[in-house]
Amino acid sequence: MTPRRRAALALATTSLAAFGLSACATADEPADTTDETTAPETSTSDGTTTDSGSSAYADGTYSADGSYTSPGGEETITVTVTLADGVIEDVEVENPETTNPNSLRYQGEFIDGIAAEVVGVPLDDVSVDRVGGSSLTSGGFEDALETIRDEAAA
Repeated sequence: MTPRRRAALALATTSLAAFGLSACATADEPADTTDETTAPETSTSDGTTTDSGSSAYADGTYSADGSYTSPGGEETITVTVTLADGVIEDVEVENPETTNPNSLRYQGEFIDGIAAEVVGVPLDDVSVDRVGGSSLTSGGFEDALETIRDEAAA
């Protein structure tokens, strides 16, 4: 082996060893469990603490109508969501006025599947396309959510 190759091999080995040692050196140190994204708590006048920056939306239950066009004509659904810290905790969708059998079927499939799609999801992250085989009802749902976002804005 030439002196040049020996020097290059020694340099590569030293670099790898140093990298390995620096990676291992942190293994013995305690992990930093501080979550920098956690909002600080503040005390209220009654002594309770609140999260001072957790959501852009006020907690509560909100309802709004959303409309969409189906092959049978204009449809309207009523969407009710319960929010806590900006996250959907519960959802309910209704349409008491629909009489079209196809609309009833697709809305029923949407209603049966929507909770699995949105419960536990931050309101700003909710975007549904097709739920339970229904793609048009989701347009009415999204329409209602826009109104709910406006109403719940803190």
